[in-house]
This record gives sequence, structure tokens and C-alpha cells, in this order.
Amino acid sequence: MSLVLSVFEQGLIYAIMALGLYITYKILDFPDMTVDGSFPLGAAITAMLITKGWNPFLTLPISFAAGAVAGMLTGLIHVKLRVRDLLSGIIMMTALYTVNLRIAGKANLPIYNMENIFDNKLVNAIIPESLSQFKTVIVAFVITMIVKYILDWYLSTKSGFMLRAVGDNETIVTSLGVDKGWIKILGLALGDGFAALSGCMFAQQQRYFDVTMGTGTVVIGLASVIIGTTVFKKVTFLRVTSSVVIGSLIYKACVAVAIRMGMQSTDLKLITAVLFLLILVVGTERKKKVKSTC
Repeated sequence: MSLVLSVFEQGLIYAIMALGLYITYKILDFPDMTVDGSFPLGAAITAMLITKGWNPFLTLPISFAAGAVAGMLTGLIHVKLRVRDLLSGIIMMTALYTVNLRIAGKANLPIYNMENIFDNKLVNAIIPESLSQFKTVIVAFVITMIVKYILDWYLSTKSGFMLRAVGDNETIVTSLGVDKGWIKILGLALGDGFAALSGCMFAQQQRYFDVTMGTGTVVIGLASVIIGTTVFKKVTFLRVTSSVVIGSLIYKACVAVAIRMGMQSTDLKLITAVLFLLILVVGTERKKKVKSTC
């Protein structure tokens, strides 16, 4: 049971970050490496604020806003300074390492005996004692679904359609008199805002901040996006955002099974890399088969 709960807890938390990468990777076709810095940015801000006695629920919008600023800066470097997309993300990711250290004050900041969004007076009053072991899953599920439905709503607005149009055909957006650069900046702000929000929740679930906790985050997010969009591509009743959330759960389940089969926890990055490679290969093979049948 503890293994299943862990999969759902972390799968749902990482799903929010995966939704952000869905915006940048799938919609904008932008390899945003900033995520490796914006994820721990949310965690650093959260740990710092909680140690100062702030309400843990206030850390959610604050972390999102901080991540959005990081994404906006990446977009400005790319659009206004004309730096290549991959390099602009790497520049911000590198800068955020120092920023995160400055915010937290040290490389590791524990929040073990403090209230968080999963364990506080409000949550304990709402969720009965009999369901106490499911508190983290319930809270993570509620927040993830709120984020998912807000994203669904946004993508159905005029601004959301413009965002998708920039990823599909920039020329059409320009012909409409809309600045495609600012649309990209907006998309990156949303994507990194979601990544920081995910880092905020992760820090509260793990009860600590560590400056290295963002390493490889972008790979986890991309794996979740590719699993979801590939496996559930033909399932018409599922929204793409729902597929991404489920993809995150599947990815975390695969990692948990690999560790359960005897691999060490220290092999987690290797497991992540191998899984991601397999997903990319399978996805490429499926595309080749589709093209050959056409």
C-alpha cells in the first residue's frame, strides 16, 4: 500500500510540472531547460517561507509567480536578445542554481516539524481520521485537477488558441498582427510557473528543500508527456491534459516497479534515462509505422 500511495503522491505532484512541459515542449516546440531550475525555485521559496511561519497554502501562488518570472526571463533572452531556445533555457537554469541557494540560505533546508498543505489544521478537520493515510494523495489530486482544468479553460480562450497557433504556424499569428514573441514569453511563463508550483508541493511532501532536487526534472516531465500523448493518442474521450497526468502516474509506477525489482534508489537517474530512451524509441517506431501505412 505504501508503494501505491507513493506512486500516486509523486505522480500527481510531478503531473503539474509535466503540464507545464506540455505547453513548452508540445505546444511551443521549445526545449525549455529552465525547468531544472524553476522546479527547485518553487521548493526553495516554499521552504524559506514555511520556516518563517507563512501559511503553507500561500506558498502555492507565490511559487507559481516566481516560476512564471523565471520563464518570462527565459523568453526575453530568447526573443529579445535572439539567443537560441536551448541555450536561453540553459542560461536561466544555471542562474537559478545560485538564486535558489540565496533564497534558501543553504543547500539543504528541512521543514520536518512544520505545517504544510498536506498536514495542517484545515486539512485535518476536513479529512476524517480513517482517511489520514490518504491525505497527501487527496490534497495532491485536488490541486492537480484544479491546475488541469484551469489549463483546459485557458487553452480554449483566444489567448490559448494564439499560443497553440504559434507552435503550429508562426506565420499565421504574424499575419494576424499579433507579436509571436510575446506569445512565446507567455507560454514559457505558464510552463515554468507550473514547474515551480510542482516544486512547491514536492518540497512540502518531502518536507525539505535540496538545491539538487531539480536535476533531471525536465527528463521526468518529458517522459510523462510522451507516455501520455503516445499511449492515449487514440483515446478520443480523454483530453490531452488528462493523458499527461496519467502519463506521469505511469512513469512513476514504472520507476517504483524497477526499484521494487531490486534496483537501488541510487540508480534512479539511470532508470529515468533508460525509460526515457525506451519511450522515445517506441514513439519514433510508431510514427514510422504510421507513415509507412499512409
